[in-house]
Amino acid sequence: MKRLFDLISSFIGLLFLLPVIVLIVLLVRLKIGSPIFFKQARPGLNGEIFIMYKFRTMTNECDKDGNLLIDEVRLTKFGKFLRSTSLDELPGFWNVLKGDVSLVGPRPLLVEYLSLYTAKQARRHEVKPGITGWAQVNGRNAISWDEKFELDVWYVDNQSIWLDVKILWLTVKKVIGRHGVTTQDNISMPVFKGSE
Repeated sequence: MKRLFDLISSFIGLLFLLPVIVLIVLLVRLKIGSPIFFKQARPGLNGEIFIMYKFRTMTNECDKDGNLLIDEVRLTKFGKFLRSTSLDELPGFWNVLKGDVSLVGPRPLLVEYLSLYTAKQARRHEVKPGITGWAQVNGRNAISWDEKFELDVWYVDNQSIWLDVKILWLTVKKVIGRHGVTTQDNISMPVFKGSE
């Protein structure tokens, strides 16, 4: 039932948003350059690795030694707009159609975090990750890692189609209001180094 819901909703969403997606493709190419898409390996269901797609929001500027500059420097003004409106997430619909992720579920994090989770935190991988999730509508990047993982595990234990519909509705409200996009000190979540 959830997979059918994901397929139908993603297909309709892609059709409805196609003009917006084409416009963003052109603007990213013009304002940031190639490649247009940001691709990164992320752990999915049961920790299996897949390639996640987003619109690119940062440049590839490096220091004199060839090391990438910090995110705050490389994030463009247009990239900030894409992130604050969550428009950078639109290519994620392709991941939903492929079956890598669901519309709703714990957000897929970095592969290097896998070894840092406690047994309870690792339960977030008992379901497919999502484009949005319970943690995203209850604080997004403005809450701590521990709070985020508690909300992820709560979703695993309480998931239902009706809860997914509620989360999708709350996500639309959060995106329009641009709540919780950044933390106080970072443009996104700080690096997770494991719980105390």
